[in-house]
Amino acid sequence: MSPAVSDSKLVMALPKGRILKEVMPLMHAAGIEPEPDFSDENSRKLRFATNHPDLELIRVRSFDVATFVAFGAAQLGVAGNDVLMEFDYPEIYAPLDLDIGHCRLSVAEPVELSAGDDPKRWSHVRVATKYPHVTQKYFADRGVQAECIKLNGAMELAPTLGLCRRIVDLVSTGATLKANGLVEVEVIAKVTSRLVVNRAALKTRPDQVGGWLEKFRKAVDAR
Repeated sequence: MSPAVSDSKLVMALPKGRILKEVMPLMHAAGIEPEPDFSDENSRKLRFATNHPDLELIRVRSFDVATFVAFGAAQLGVAGNDVLMEFDYPEIYAPLDLDIGHCRLSVAEPVELSAGDDPKRWSHVRVATKYPHVTQKYFADRGVQAECIKLNGAMELAPTLGLCRRIVDLVSTGATLKANGLVEVEVIAKVTSRLVVNRAALKTRPDQVGGWLEKFRKAVDAR
């Protein structure tokens, strides 16, 4: 997949939300200072200059970071391994764990169901999730047939409204599950955010891309 941007500049894709706040100290430690609009919550801009003329930032949905990097629209990005597992793009290389965004991808179900439930006895499950690929693979590896209903949010509503009995979603503190009468029953994967690069860009622009990789590696090691 060929890059869609000028050869002179690198583009780094950053996810909106909680991870963006967690990654900013590492950005600063790596020597990257975005333009003022980047911190303006009222700004509608999505593409931002930095103190480096050859580096721009874009701010996108967490799930879209991997797509921008895989297709070469961005050469660098920050993505959780939940996203990387779901898309499994061969064009993406994820060499550096940033040690931020800690959470887990888990199976959850209503508390009253879990009281007499044994996951080892499942043969077929119906699950609401935004991770159908990861979910089906996880259950298939256990010999369980998984019927996945794709939702992009409000996953916790699915069991209470009879859409399905179980969900697969990211869990951090578990407070949202508890507030909606759900409980974790299995952990599919531990999740952290990683610095990802486009493989082609790393080969064709090793000094630029590799240079930023090294700066972020030093920033992580210095924490």
